Amino acid sequence: MKITKIFAIASAAALMVACGTSAVEGSKEVRDLLPSKGETDSTSYMLGVNFGLVISQNDFGDLNMAQLRKGIEDGVKAKGDPSDSTFGKQFKIDPEEMQMIINGYLQKRGAYKGALNEEKGKAFLKDWVAKNGADTTASGIAYIITEPGSEIRATSDRDTVKVNYRGTLIDGTEFDKNEGISFPLNRVIKGWTEGMKLVGEGGKITLVIPSELAYGSRGPRNIGQNATLLFDVDLLEVHPFVEKEAETPAPPKKR
Repeated sequence: MKITKIFAIASAAALMVACGTSAVEGSKEVRDLLPSKGETDSTSYMLGVNFGLVISQNDFGDLNMAQLRKGIEDGVKAKGDPSDSTFGKQFKIDPEEMQMIINGYLQKRGAYKGALNEEKGKAFLKDWVAKNGADTTASGIAYIITEPGSEIRATSDRDTVKVNYRGTLIDGTEFDKNEGISFPLNRVIKGWTEGMKLVGEGGKITLVIPSELAYGSRGPRNIGQNATLLFDVDLLEVHPFVEKEAETPAPPKKR
């Protein structure tokens, strides 16, 4: 998150508030060119929504709203912009330090959420195995095969599988779903590469994949850091990898 983006949105929002109370100059003909009160109110609200989305989408958490408003108002009063060397003097802090403070705050929140997800995931996996009598692999995957399928199985990481699947977090939130999708096993998370070799073609399996075999600390926004994942999978088809034969070069043409 760039500090300039935060300042720009915050300043714009506070400016709309300030405009509502400041004297308007110019003749009536000139003043009539200004947005109406209704337009100003709507724009003020939408700027607030925009700023709120920046806060929520970047996981700032529960901020001190009084301090937030004060910062917005101070940002509007400030002269220049964050790229100006004199800008930071108005806040007794350099813009680069502002960025470091915000980044540090977000990093701490990320570390907390990642550690919490990992802690909850381990407890969930242990409890899920005990409740369901599930099997586990040496790597840590827990699974239940509801239909074993045929004797045809994926054996190589380069084999391709065609599946229907649904992925959820441990709280039941669905983050992904697909039907009839095909992919080679060396192009997916490690838990899938291993898990798809546990069941035969036509079979059905439920996988609980620990974070280190899923996305780990690089989990996308809809999954999160260090998240344990559940997948219900129907293995529709298995296509073994076939090495292409090297083409025999054509003999040189006679001259």
